Amino acid sequence: MGKKGDDTRKRILDAAQQLILSHGYSGMSLDQLIGQLGMTKGAFFHHFKNKKDLARTLIQRFSDEGVALLRSALARARTYSDDPLQQFLIVVRQYEEIFEGLDEPYDGCLLAAYAYEFQQFDEPIRELVRTEFEVSRTELTRLLEAVAEKYPPRAAVDLRSLADGFMTLFEGAFILEKSLDEAGITWQQLRHYRTYVELLFAPQK
Repeated sequence: MGKKGDDTRKRILDAAQQLILSHGYSGMSLDQLIGQLGMTKGAFFHHFKNKKDLARTLIQRFSDEGVALLRSALARARTYSDDPLQQFLIVVRQYEEIFEGLDEPYDGCLLAAYAYEFQQFDEPIRELVRTEFEVSRTELTRLLEAVAEKYPPRAAVDLRSLADGFMTLFEGAFILEKSLDEAGITWQQLRHYRTYVELLFAPQK
């Protein structure tokens, strides 16, 4: 596919993502999407077989980008410090920086939008939705295990649950931002999470 085709495909995916975040998967119709894009049905079906094909491609892209972002943040943290606690804090700080610069409430999480309508999707799409969560849980739990080995926690803590807390924080913050029409909640909650982790593993004096 040439650059023009790639650009058209991206334009379709970007528009579909915004509509799903605004109206939900069930609430988005192909006619609505095609009309918004100002293209013919033939042009759309040149790129996607149907709505489910579009949904699968969209969540694959979103999940791949999320996994790549996390692994990039982990790699960058390792270049800055050999200390596992500092690495974890640096990872969280990188996400803070992403959301700290936004002037408007964040659009939301496509993974959550799909999860709310799991009954609409077949198992392969459900598995794609789970991928980013599973990667985050695995990678962050592994790092937290290294942290706990070097810095015994000051309170009993389930490390996998603490790792999950990083991902669960986002959806609640996104909902608050949109409901209150107030940007900044996400990065503030990330800062609270980072402070909690820092205090939990603070070296015993």
